[in-house]
Amino acid sequence: MTDGPTYGFDTLQIHAGARPDPATGARQTPIYQSTAYVFRDAEHAAALFNLQEVGYVYSRLTNPTVAVLQERIATLEGGAGGVCCSSGHAAQLMALFPLMSPGKNVVVSTRLYGGTVTQFSQTIKRFGWEATFVDFDDLDAVKAAIDDNTRAIFCESIANPGGYITDLDAISAISDAAEIPLIVDNTTATPYLCRPIEHGATLVVHSTTKYLTGNGTVTGGCVVDSGTFDWSANDKFPSLSAPEPAYHGMKFHETFGPLAFTFHGIAIGLRDLGMTMNPQAAHYTLMGTETLSLRMDRHIENATKIAKWLEADDRVDYVTYAGLESSPYYDRVAKICPRGAGGLFTFAVKGGYDACVKLVNALEIFSHVANLGDARSLIIHSASTTHRQLTAEQQRAAGASPEVVRVSIGIEDADDLINDLDQALSKAVS
Repeated sequence: MTDGPTYGFDTLQIHAGARPDPATGARQTPIYQSTAYVFRDAEHAAALFNLQEVGYVYSRLTNPTVAVLQERIATLEGGAGGVCCSSGHAAQLMALFPLMSPGKNVVVSTRLYGGTVTQFSQTIKRFGWEATFVDFDDLDAVKAAIDDNTRAIFCESIANPGGYITDLDAISAISDAAEIPLIVDNTTATPYLCRPIEHGATLVVHSTTKYLTGNGTVTGGCVVDSGTFDWSANDKFPSLSAPEPAYHGMKFHETFGPLAFTFHGIAIGLRDLGMTMNPQAAHYTLMGTETLSLRMDRHIENATKIAKWLEADDRVDYVTYAGLESSPYYDRVAKICPRGAGGLFTFAVKGGYDACVKLVNALEIFSHVANLGDARSLIIHSASTTHRQLTAEQQRAAGASPEVVRVSIGIEDADDLINDLDQALSKAVS
């Protein structure tokens, strides 16, 4: 959208980044299903490849449909720019790639999605990177984990699976003091509930697969740069501050300023890692963002009602929803997620592992899938699926103990969902 009035979230989620197609007048963003784009002439081509002009070269790097989504998500997050990629896991690697090098480490929260724990504890070691896992409620432990080789701090705003809310203001104060970026996965909260950049985050990552798309059709990821970090303040981030050999010694931060990370993500990250979002996926996600606020309000309304019902049920040991007054994170909702605590949480079933399995098998409306953020209500037993590769200690730290199931509450009729849980609990705990 053009410079001018400050628009509200509901307007931006529909219009940001999008303009009528200049060739046809099409109002919905077209799917530009093209791998390559014709250059005006040889001089134009050279300027694009030298990063002297912004445009489209090859769809591994840039695509008009994807570009609209990048601008929309960055606008909703209040960032300077964004880079979309093939999945949330790809976004995490894209975020770390310019920051890390062999021997460097990232300090991460113990409360993370199980796949992220595996990615950080196992996979990144193949790049020579390390991760130090810390309870982010223990601020002294976070500070103590940072050393001369630490290049970032990573957490989730609303943690998957338990729905725990991170005190982003406190964590960003630590990252600022250490002069390292704070990376926040905002998948579960979405920018409608939480804007991590306003709490000091340097980078925000998303699995756009989840709430941003909202219909369980495509995978995708996005990295949003706040544009506020001084990459040239020291020599910790040479990928952004030092001469880049592939571009004749150009310095990304010196050349692009607040957009340095974004341009690096496209010109180096997507070019060399190739974790590209396809234009059809971008199209589905763009349509999903148009109803984001409406869906999130209903997710929260349903989740609050169902969490209260579960908490009062004798067949349930506890519920982790931060929107409950009994939650230790209840006071953080107003501070970090003022519109609500989201639609994701866990609850512990009396009877343990076996009762959880019976519960999952007995449900009729809830779908047993490895996903979240769908319009449909979803359930999974994390200990036997998404967190299966973790140790028992890691499962407990992540909030995925054997007696716990994770629910992603959809936008159906809340009473129907409660009735479904009621009949399934009766079969599971008998």
